Amino acid sequence: MGMTPLLDIVPFARTLGIEFTSVTAESAVAVLPDQPALHNHVGGPHAGAMFTLGESASGAIVIAAFGEHLGRVTPLAVRAQIGYSKLAMGAMTASATLSRPPAEVVAELDAGQRPEFDVAITLVNAEGVSTGEMTVTWTLRPNR
Repeated sequence: MGMTPLLDIVPFARTLGIEFTSVTAESAVAVLPDQPALHNHVGGPHAGAMFTLGESASGAIVIAAFGEHLGRVTPLAVRAQIGYSKLAMGAMTASATLSRPPAEVVAELDAGQRPEFDVAITLVNAEGVSTGEMTVTWTLRPNR
């Protein structure tokens, strides 16, 4: 799936200049270019921009994994947790992976449940050094 549709669905990601370099049902990679307008008081990307980068990568994998079901469900982020472990500077990359197989989530949906599942995200700088970890818990809410 091309990422233009995701940027159409979520224009805020485009506002920050987030680019998707790879998206499959198994993983998604998003990049936040280094932009002075997004800097914090120490010259790196603002914590909120980093959160948005990670959340956007998680959303991309959710759409890739469950896109064929979007006629009957709406994916929604339920909660998120982020840890900033090292000072982030420069361009940043978020790599997202699903916590469990999409078929397992769809089976719960088919059984009449409202599934929840985690997406794990690693945030790294241009040198590939991890600067943070994030988890976003998603649900698939059945459309009425």
